[in-house]
Amino acid sequence: MSNFHIRSLGPEDRKWVAEFITEHWGAEIVVGHGTVYRPAQLPGFVAIQDDKKLGVVTYSIDGESCEIVSIDSIRPSLGIGSALIEAVKEAARHAKCKRLWLITTNDNLNALRFYQKRGFVLVAVHRNAVERSRKIKPEIPMIGAEGIPLRDEIELEMILD
Repeated sequence: MSNFHIRSLGPEDRKWVAEFITEHWGAEIVVGHGTVYRPAQLPGFVAIQDDKKLGVVTYSIDGESCEIVSIDSIRPSLGIGSALIEAVKEAARHAKCKRLWLITTNDNLNALRFYQKRGFVLVAVHRNAVERSRKIKPEIPMIGAEGIPLRDEIELEMILD
C-alpha cells in the first residue's frame, strides 16, 4: 500500500481542483442528470503523497442523499479511489445521509467495475441522457472509452447504514 493520506479540500485547493477538473473532464463544469456542477466549489477530499496531489473526489448532499460528483486518481491501483470513496461515505453518514450515489456513462467500463467492486449497485440507465448533457457541455465527446458511443448515464447507489 502506498503511503498517502486523505484530507478535506480547503479554500487553498479550489484553484487546483478547477484546473484538475478542466484537464481531466474537458471543462471546469461537470454535467449529470441535467445538473451543472462546479467541482471546485463543492466539498470533497484530496489524496496526497509527499506533498503531491494524487486524487480528488467532490460530492453534493441533498437531503438524505449524497452524490459523488467527480472522482479521479492519477495513480490507479494504489487504493486512492477506494480511500476517497470511504472518506465521502464517512462524510455522508455524518450528514445523516441514507444513500450514496453517482452517475457514470455507458462507455466507462473501468468505472462500472470499480464501483461495483466497492459495493455500489446499478439502479438505473438513463437512455440518451448524455445527448441532453452535451447541450449544456458541448465538450463531451461523441465517442468514449474503447470506441464506445457515449450516450447513456448509468446510476449506481449504495445504501448507507
